[in-house]
Amino acid sequence: MVSVTSSEASRNRSKKVCVIGAGPSGLVSARELRKEGHKVVVMEQNNDVGGQWLYQPNVKEEDPLGSVPTNGALKVHSSIYSSLRLTSPREIMGYSDFPFLAKKGRDMRRFPGHKELWLYLKDFSEAFGVREMIRFNVRVEFVGEEDKNEDVRRWIVRSREKLSGKVIEEIFDAVVVATGHYSHPRLPSIKGMDSWKRKQVHSHVYRVPGPFRNEVVVVVGNSMSGQDISIELVEVAKEVYLSSKSLDITSGLSKVISKYPNLHLQPQIECLKDDGRVIFVDGSWVVADTILYCTGYSYKFPFLESKGRVEVDDDRVGPLFEHTFPPSLSPSLSFVGIPRKLIGFPFFEAQAKWIAQVLSGKLSLPSSDHMLQSVADFYRSRDLAGVPKHNTHDIADFRYCDKYADYVGFPHLEEWRKLLCLSALDNSQENLETYRDSWDDHELLQEAMQSSHFTNYNS
Repeated sequence: MVSVTSSEASRNRSKKVCVIGAGPSGLVSARELRKEGHKVVVMEQNNDVGGQWLYQPNVKEEDPLGSVPTNGALKVHSSIYSSLRLTSPREIMGYSDFPFLAKKGRDMRRFPGHKELWLYLKDFSEAFGVREMIRFNVRVEFVGEEDKNEDVRRWIVRSREKLSGKVIEEIFDAVVVATGHYSHPRLPSIKGMDSWKRKQVHSHVYRVPGPFRNEVVVVVGNSMSGQDISIELVEVAKEVYLSSKSLDITSGLSKVISKYPNLHLQPQIECLKDDGRVIFVDGSWVVADTILYCTGYSYKFPFLESKGRVEVDDDRVGPLFEHTFPPSLSPSLSFVGIPRKLIGFPFFEAQAKWIAQVLSGKLSLPSSDHMLQSVADFYRSRDLAGVPKHNTHDIADFRYCDKYADYVGFPHLEEWRKLLCLSALDNSQENLETYRDSWDDHELLQEAMQSSHFTNYNS
């Protein structure tokens, strides 16, 4: 008798949930939701899993600056270039119970190319039966509350099959937004940019260096991608000028600039002139063929109608309690994968577990007022620390990851994972060109491989 009651209760707690996106955050969300007994439909606009990691070589149809058409949909989701390799060692990247192992016949390097991570995500989706929950080639066009005066909030999700054009409208108890944050180009505002007649492209559509052969290229943005692409371009371009907000650079970048006579460090751009000149803030200038913007990405949710209750203000998505739940729409609307600058996969997994257990009633959220106050306190702390608004979701703090894990009883990040992450970061700042292939963290690596993360896994 007790078991019947218990199964009925669990059925009542089961929700019909739509997950938008089948990248790293969407795949683990689907798994955790189903584990909690929810009925899950994942909607993915591409023809396979992977999200950002599903490499799309053909970018001919995309606007060079990634300008979004009126329907709010980019033609290309992935921003990955052909030669891209991971900036973190594979050991730290895996989900808690599915290590990112080197496999014979594949890219076995510690810092493999992008295809290897995509294959890992495919392996994950097959190992846990996630693939069967996914509808491929389906673009979500609208998500909004069902207009009924009931106590229970439900969501209308309208999607379009990309091949047939057929539009489907469905009702879900909850929606998890897992669309990633590396697709919609973020561009600077530079005087003369709109009238500059030469080539301007965002790294979103950069794939290979060939088209820049014998050109003078100005690369804007000294991020990892800006540095990587500059190093790749020096092999084919006539001159490469890396324009950076700060001229206080790492010794690793300094070594690279000393090595290549056609790679130059420049300050920020002051303005662009119609005759092709790019004028920098220190008064120096060059005549360039192309400006390549490696200036990052913006959060965009063109499908979401939240009636102003979730907004993106200069890349601050909010209000979101702990980067996950909008207080006035929780728990039926949630976001996975908003935070940046952290060890992503375990964090997304913790988010997914939390959402799944809140939806099933195992865990509860604080009151809406408490959540709003928490968000306000967080914003204030960021402002006091001098963090620009557009960096609101850049965490860069292991302590926060551990605090977050406590919400859901998820294990803290292993010490070896933290130390391997820091070791790779230090090595990249010292040895920018070689850190992926030459390292000195062998003892840490041995400790990692002897941990339960690897020894408990039977492939």
